[in-house]
Amino acid sequence: MTAESVGSELTEPQRAAVELEQARATTRTAGSEHRRRSPLKRIAENWQLYLMLIPPIAYAVVFLYWPLYGLQIAFRNYNIVDGITGSPWVGLQYLQQFVTSYQFWPVLKNTLILNIYELFALFPLPVILALLLNSVRNAAYRRGVQLITYAPHFISTVVLVGMMVMLFSPNGGIVNQGIGLLGHSSVDFFASPTIFRNMYVWSGAWQTLGWSAIIYLAALAGVDPQLHEAAKMDGANILRRIWHIDFPAVIPVTITLLILNMGSMLSSGFEKVLLMQTPLNLSASEVLDTYTYRVGLASTVPQFSYATAIGLFRSVFALILLLLANWLARRVSRSNSLF
Repeated sequence: MTAESVGSELTEPQRAAVELEQARATTRTAGSEHRRRSPLKRIAENWQLYLMLIPPIAYAVVFLYWPLYGLQIAFRNYNIVDGITGSPWVGLQYLQQFVTSYQFWPVLKNTLILNIYELFALFPLPVILALLLNSVRNAAYRRGVQLITYAPHFISTVVLVGMMVMLFSPNGGIVNQGIGLLGHSSVDFFASPTIFRNMYVWSGAWQTLGWSAIIYLAALAGVDPQLHEAAKMDGANILRRIWHIDFPAVIPVTITLLILNMGSMLSSGFEKVLLMQTPLNLSASEVLDTYTYRVGLASTVPQFSYATAIGLFRSVFALILLLLANWLARRVSRSNSLF
């Protein structure tokens, strides 16, 4: 009995199963043949792809890995005359000096308070904005809100802080003029440590809210509209559809961004903090970034090794937070962790 005669006796599902198995066997054979080829032969066959890999690899080597060579400054008493390799080795002296210095806890506390405040205040807002915009059916209104919320992202930090100085100035600022009309004395907003934190965080909310919501809107665009139609047929109102359909769709993106934000927990917006910093709010505005800049570059006697040791401490602390956040995400759901 020939294969054609056997095939003619099979039903349609059986014939489809036989064809599927034949396709899998062909794929396995091709895969085993591909693996048997030498790596050089495989590279030669796909040289165009390997050629395109060269620019990003070169970028990573030059700008990401080569600077790590300079990290040894943190463990040497660096001076410009002797260079990096010629400077004497001092081990953990500068790390120990920073951890035991009187500035350690105030600077670390300011950094953590500012970043945790920013994380808890700003992280939910783009999610809420994206969920609400996704529920709006009036396209013109939705585009208008998106445009208004995106626009502040393109304002530079220098201009933003300049606007804040003009608005909150105790000498003629529009906010203090309003306070004066209410019968109160003017307030020097940049002189108060507590107000500094609020101004830093909520001006950041105004500037980044719309831009940060883009990625959540992209995640919501992948939600099947038939789910909403089925929920409507079952009598679900808009809030129930947001909670049971839209919100689960943005959870994986939310957890991924939360893990990434944990990695930059000790990296405050250096430029903005420095511009908003005054001698009167220094007790709240002196963070790790500005302190590193102050001892490393702005000091009359620059302490390059000490500043590098502080930067290394910050990086190690951020790595620990990143691994901890990833571990917690994996405990909740393995698919939501980064690695």
